[in-house]
Amino acid sequence: MQIFLFIIAILLFTGLVIVHEWGHYFAARRNDVEVEEFGLGFPPKAWSKKTKQGMVLSLNWLPIGGFVKLKGEHDGDKRKGSFGAASLGAKTKIMLAGVGMNLLIAFFLFTILALLGMPKLLTADQFGQDQFTVKSDTHISKQEVLARYVEPNSPAERAGLKGFDKIVAISAGGQTTNVVQPDDLKKATTRYAGQKVSLTYDHNGNTATRDVTLRTKAEVLPSLKTDNPKGYLGVEPYGLQFARSTWSAPITAAGLSWQLTELSFKGLGHAVAGLGSLIAGSVTGNHQARVSGQNQASSQVGGPIAIVKTLWITGSIGYLYLIAIIAIISLTLAIFNVLPIPALDGGRLFLILFSRVVLKKPLSRLVEEKIVAAGMVILLTLTVLITIVDVRRFF
Repeated sequence: MQIFLFIIAILLFTGLVIVHEWGHYFAARRNDVEVEEFGLGFPPKAWSKKTKQGMVLSLNWLPIGGFVKLKGEHDGDKRKGSFGAASLGAKTKIMLAGVGMNLLIAFFLFTILALLGMPKLLTADQFGQDQFTVKSDTHISKQEVLARYVEPNSPAERAGLKGFDKIVAISAGGQTTNVVQPDDLKKATTRYAGQKVSLTYDHNGNTATRDVTLRTKAEVLPSLKTDNPKGYLGVEPYGLQFARSTWSAPITAAGLSWQLTELSFKGLGHAVAGLGSLIAGSVTGNHQARVSGQNQASSQVGGPIAIVKTLWITGSIGYLYLIAIIAIISLTLAIFNVLPIPALDGGRLFLILFSRVVLKKPLSRLVEEKIVAAGMVILLTLTVLITIVDVRRFF
């Protein structure tokens, strides 16, 4: 099941990229701008085919997005059917159409989740605010506990428990405790400390029951005062909660989208501040500032490896959580693409508006291409650096 959901997740993620680029394509065609190429991934090219209309469809080797190549993309081009010849309003629509499509997809998926069972993604303890809901129209539909982390050489590991397996129940002395919340697991393992118990858990849709002896209080209590605390079972639980809404589903979707957007920009702010500390620490030789900045910046971002890792994990949790992650990624793509980085949609639009409002004339083709190329180099460099951080983080 996990492999099946993972494949579905990869297809859905690819769909987000295609939908984003289709937004540009659709807006361009509606505004009489010719589309020369519709590409998935970035060059070098792996495969291409020319349609009857003359547009090239392509698959490219670098799997970090997609693109729509328009006729005469630089702002100063005046040929008929070119992007440059389009009105400022048309250019704005074309540049923001991809962002708009990703926002719509995120809103649609969050609305569906609110109707079927929205995972609780935000808590006050973790993010400083509880997840938005309309309380009068929201009820908990399902609760379960997952093994976020399994300690090496622990009773949990000896029982065969793996990370993100669902913990169902613990039985001992003829009594069974159904594990619905993390506190249920904590109370049961404390009660049965040092005893032999039967642990029931779900791994990839298959339920298993294993007998295992929990750690004693003499083993656990002293360890809690050290840097290597141990648990009776040896697992860090993670409580999953799903809530359903009816008439308020669209309102819940809009409210959650706003919360996640706000948190994303705060995260970007922390990442930029961390990058500043990293650079300053490297220049001044301040090791502590450099390490602190690196940790702060890297903790806020994730690249292709982080996305694949997240999609793999969600494949073991279930389809509702997977849909939630896809919705978050769609929202993140919208936020990321609106940033004023020249290689991105927001950056291209910023250049156009800057040249019209401040310079009072379009940038020359050479200047515009140099700025966009520099932005692409920065973007690819950041992608490589983030990938290196992800490799260290996950492997």
